[in-house]
Amino acid sequence: IYFYGSGCIPEKIDVVKSAIQSSFAIDKIEVNSDLIGAAHALCGTERGIACILGTGSNSCEWNGRETTNQVSPLGFILGDEGSGANMGKLLISDLLKNQLQEELKNKFLKQYKLTQATIIENVYRKPYPSRFLASISPFLLQNIENDLIKNIVKKSFSDFFERNVMQYNYKNNKTHFVGSIAHFYESVLKEVANEKGITIGKIKQSPIEGLINYYSNKAPDFDNASP
Repeated sequence: IYFYGSGCIPEKIDVVKSAIQSSFAIDKIEVNSDLIGAAHALCGTERGIACILGTGSNSCEWNGRETTNQVSPLGFILGDEGSGANMGKLLISDLLKNQLQEELKNKFLKQYKLTQATIIENVYRKPYPSRFLASISPFLLQNIENDLIKNIVKKSFSDFFERNVMQYNYKNNKTHFVGSIAHFYESVLKEVANEKGITIGKIKQSPIEGLINYYSNKAPDFDNASP
């Protein structure tokens, strides 16, 4: 079993392995973080920069075998640039600070059945505020032709590149992406990358296909695995 999961830091790997072993009678169990999974799916055994853009964001520089550099994502309050939560935060901030057209503001509040009070409740008092913020980010995609909306998306991607990718050896490596945000906003992502001089490689909504290819190329390893 090859397991990848968010939050699978080295200190937690043995705990996850034990949980899997309690359910499956298998000796060979490999546990890694979702970021390692992204690197395997996107870069395989080649050098590159692997990025996750979904509810949150993450990235690393990959040498074909392991990560050589990683900028901490820091979560949606201090970081997570380029993520759905970050875009949702920028949208809400602009909306409540009257930076969007009144018509657009009213359209958003009506569509999501929200008021300023319920927004504050969801962000500051209820659990999982990052999920709430990410859940409203589709509004940006639905209204991407609006210049103010597109600028929110571009700012989020620009911050992601400047504060993460551009700390890696991006001039000599392709930058690859996996995740729903990267997939659905692909054209804007490529536009901002081009402005920054960043070469985009693969953009995938899911890592599954890439992981299948990665392990198919490692097929001899399976022959040595315990049944």
